[in-house]
Amino acid sequence: MLIEWLKVKVPPELREQYIQKDDEIWTPLLASYPGFAGKEVWINPKDPMEIVMVIHWESRDGWKSIPVEKLEETDRQFAEAMGQAFPFAEEGEYQVRKFMQRPT
Repeated sequence: MLIEWLKVKVPPELREQYIQKDDEIWTPLLASYPGFAGKEVWINPKDPMEIVMVIHWESRDGWKSIPVEKLEETDRQFAEAMGQAFPFAEEGEYQVRKFMQRPT
């Protein structure tokens, strides 16, 4: 399991629109590629401008199978829908070594 970790700063008045457009534009693209396992969107209660997206991939190969041209095209579409671009403040890649679940 691999985590793609993205942090973006969005003005509070655009936060919900950003999350909605991300769900409408980015999530379906990611979900159409093999290895996509899910996505979480985190909001920092101490910083109303901060949004963190945690994207779960089964493998790095699945994540990197998305053509660069498709990523660029989707990024342009997202920026157009939002009326501006929002560059990532931070990006990261993490391997999940252990995942604890509540016993059933």
